Amino acid sequence: MPATSYFITGTDTEVGKTVVTCAMLRAFVAKGARAVAMKPVASGCLVNADGGLDNEDVLAHAVAANVAAPRNLANPYAFLPPISPHLAAREAGVAIDMDHLVRCHGELRELADVVLVEGAGGWLAPLDESRTMADLAKAMNIPVVLVVGLRLGCLNHAMLTEEAILARGVRLAGWVANRVDPHMRNADDNLAYLQSHIAAPLLGVLPHHPGLHAAPQATVSIEAFRSEMLLDKGFGVDRLG
Repeated sequence: MPATSYFITGTDTEVGKTVVTCAMLRAFVAKGARAVAMKPVASGCLVNADGGLDNEDVLAHAVAANVAAPRNLANPYAFLPPISPHLAAREAGVAIDMDHLVRCHGELRELADVVLVEGAGGWLAPLDESRTMADLAKAMNIPVVLVVGLRLGCLNHAMLTEEAILARGVRLAGWVANRVDPHMRNADDNLAYLQSHIAAPLLGVLPHHPGLHAAPQATVSIEAFRSEMLLDKGFGVDRLG
């Protein structure tokens, strides 16, 4: 049976997609699922001791997951400069192959019960001059989990992103609120507004955490995630479908 799979996107860059992906991985692992993550395209990498490229998001995924996936599947495209993936690919003389990404995702689904695909940037972050992360999620034919960074402007960003997701004919399975700004005024009022205006369920609220991977063990307890809404006892059966 093919794995349950979700595409993790955000209202912007640096809203905590990786923190959410890792917390979700831990939640699914705690429920007994074989869970793995995929970062289709990663820029802003470091050269490792073997001369290859490591991305901190990909490394964090590997710690949180319980399936050891080959790097060429978990992160098919890796680039050195911390710039938009389409620019990094262009500088490297690489054409990102959408079909290849879809195939890699399909192979990961044969290895696990749950596959979480973390996009780069926001929903419309470009892969090349004509395709975006939205096109990739559509090509993979999987529902989306939206990470909303709670900070000034989040209402507009969240509602625009929800509208854009639905306009692509992609299902929004749920959303996660991340308190990226600990000093945000009326944060709970903003959260309440989003709950009343986003039709998809709120899956969790993450407390503020200083730094992207500040808590290697688990930035949030698994109880913070309503993962039972995304995965049933059979693993591989999408409850929200």
